[in-house]
Amino acid sequence: MRALQVTAPGTAVVVDVPAPRPAAGEALLRVLHAGICGSDVQTYCGTQPFASYPRVPGHEFSAEIVELGGEGAGRDGAGGAGAGFRIGDVVTGVPYFQDGTCYSCRRGLINACVHNETMGVHRDGAFQELLTMPLERLHRAEGVDPRDLALVEPFSIGYHAVRRAAVAESERVLVLGAGAIGLLTMLSARLHGARVWIADVVPARLELATSLGAAGTVDLTASTLGDVVEAATDGDGFDVVCEATGLPVSFLNAIEAAAFGARLALIGNGTAEVTLNQSQLIKKELTVVGSRNSRDVFPTLIALLESGQVDLSPLRTRTVPLAEAGAALETAAAGASGDVKVLLDVPRA
Repeated sequence: MRALQVTAPGTAVVVDVPAPRPAAGEALLRVLHAGICGSDVQTYCGTQPFASYPRVPGHEFSAEIVELGGEGAGRDGAGGAGAGFRIGDVVTGVPYFQDGTCYSCRRGLINACVHNETMGVHRDGAFQELLTMPLERLHRAEGVDPRDLALVEPFSIGYHAVRRAAVAESERVLVLGAGAIGLLTMLSARLHGARVWIADVVPARLELATSLGAAGTVDLTASTLGDVVEAATDGDGFDVVCEATGLPVSFLNAIEAAAFGARLALIGNGTAEVTLNQSQLIKKELTVVGSRNSRDVFPTLIALLESGQVDLSPLRTRTVPLAEAGAALETAAAGASGDVKVLLDVPRA
């Protein structure tokens, strides 16, 4: 079968590798679509500290079950390891693998597992024709476009962050960064009844945010945060600020835009250090939470897609075949793309 491997930083090639076989309690999946995420770009660039090489990127995906592992599973899994799933089911999967024994896991905080392994970073991911996954990690969807199903994982990142920040109805929320995660965070906050503003430096992304229901947008190349704080909150500041870029200046902007007593949710995984005067946090008595991965939200988000309550299709700005995945990673690494979410279309093996 074919897989896109990053063999070394800056080098990605499509190679032939042996097809995997499902063990008991696993399913063999034919990948349908896989999304390119910032962590995949980091793996390509060599800036992902936890990646080793060669590595198959990809942790956002949709797939079709083609085989259920384990003796007696049968075509529908009845009475066997694949109970509840059928061959032909279209699924997505939770790509974070926890050890189940560390202090975090023992407290139920599996998203913060001390020894977490994420597909596409610590272990091979979904940029390949076939993969195996434990059935307990799979989630079936009925009547959902497989391209949208591949966006459930990034959707879960934003939704988890909004829950971490305890966003409530009628609160004023500012999201810094209108990439895929920022836009999905905005949608998640709106689902919690908040009014949401979003800031970025790319006008096309802000236009998309407006079409998705943003209460207001901020072009940071033309406006200051002070201006938007004054206009949106009468100078009071935002109840919640979600930082979705990982840039040091964005964290400082989040502190500036926050109201006294506000909550900050840090989503963007930055690599640069931030210098600040901690009295800024103390003076405003800010609550700052980190948000890592997600926990127990896939069923909720899939239900939203199945009911038509949420439409993720506007975020899918480009689709490329697996053969062009290396070029797509190179373009993203160069910052030459205005796309929000690029999906790989993985043809039938």
